[in-house]
Amino acid sequence: MPHRRLLPERTLWLMAGFGFASGLPLMLSGFTLAQWLTEHGVSLTGIGLTALIGLAYTLKFLWAPALDQRPPGPFARIGRRRGWLLLIQPALTAAIVALALCDPARSVTALVAVAAGVAFLSANQDIAIDAWRIETFPERLQGAAMAAYVWGYRIAMLVSGAGAIRLAGPLGWHGSLLGVAGLSAGGIVLTLLAPEPAAAPAPPRRPGLVARIGAEVVAPLRDFLTRAGAAETLCFVLLFKLGEALAGKMAVPFYRSLGFDRAQVAAANSLPSLAASLAGAAAGGWLVAKLGTGRALILTGFAQMATMLLYIALAWSGGDVHILYAKVTLEAFAGAMADAAFITFLSALCSSAYTATQYALLSSLAALAVHTVGGTSGVLAAALGWVPFYSLTLLASLPAMLIMLHLVRRFPAAHAAGPVKVADFVPESPLGS
Repeated sequence: MPHRRLLPERTLWLMAGFGFASGLPLMLSGFTLAQWLTEHGVSLTGIGLTALIGLAYTLKFLWAPALDQRPPGPFARIGRRRGWLLLIQPALTAAIVALALCDPARSVTALVAVAAGVAFLSANQDIAIDAWRIETFPERLQGAAMAAYVWGYRIAMLVSGAGAIRLAGPLGWHGSLLGVAGLSAGGIVLTLLAPEPAAAPAPPRRPGLVARIGAEVVAPLRDFLTRAGAAETLCFVLLFKLGEALAGKMAVPFYRSLGFDRAQVAAANSLPSLAASLAGAAAGGWLVAKLGTGRALILTGFAQMATMLLYIALAWSGGDVHILYAKVTLEAFAGAMADAAFITFLSALCSSAYTATQYALLSSLAALAVHTVGGTSGVLAAALGWVPFYSLTLLASLPAMLIMLHLVRRFPAAHAAGPVKVADFVPESPLGS
């Protein structure tokens, strides 16, 4: 029995819900995990290396082609996108429950292993949600859908980040994370309510391993790489999050070295941060509509880059709580604003026949710096000290901005103001033409 259809305008609230479901697990293998390990005396180098937990977000393009096929067994009857979500989401909730029951005092290795499992399942959920978003909404609503997604995503990061850290006081870490697991189960309800997108049919499953690899992996890559500007675009995507990756991974031990306790960190990352994130997401969507995606990325990217200076100001202040609040709030605004433009850019690069595969590839590249170079952040911070380290993160953000300036000059029509046109971001002419 087919699932009832809803007008795309009426599914925006579902997009916000899916953004919440997508953002909720992220902090559990990042900021929140770092806070938990810091309280148990794990070294800067050890905390920095936990960035490798998130390699699933970087490598998800390797198995994303499977999610462009129909799901196995009875899930196929539910639909290509909803079927995969209903297969993944219960396992993700169970993994968060397992994380809540871990004890770093007994085994840090077990805790990290379970966190890696959460990240893996979360990455698979992201593949399916991103494909659902791109296929459900027409081009005229992609900006609104992106804004709704970022709002939900940022609220979830607050809940599983500052919210979980704050509740760890009265409830303990186990009780706090069990609450996050309960919220994660809400994603299953959203999927049951969501319509299945009327997108391009799944690519045919070819007989033979070589033929399947060609159809499911090589074809989506060839489709992207034969476009003009593909190489520069991939370099931009790879480098855009580099400075943020280095800076953010060391935020918790940085705060602790300045004398801030758990309650102060949670308070700074709560309501002011949320309000700034929501305002930033709205501002990012507005800038995309007014300036075009490329110009919006330049403006928001430089704003995000400038927030690295706030780490240096906080270090020089010796731990002024007012500067902490200003740093967290302005960073949240600039980060959400940049995310809104960046997600719109990535979404517009995807062909409808290979939505899951191509978006997974692009978002994997975006996460590569976070989960590889970001792993060296602890070593660099310990060797350089806080002020030189955060000066380095500022410089690490510059190459991506220079590449986007080049792309806007090379393809001015693709980045013009007005409604987003998917095919215009990277023109469909051969490389070198």
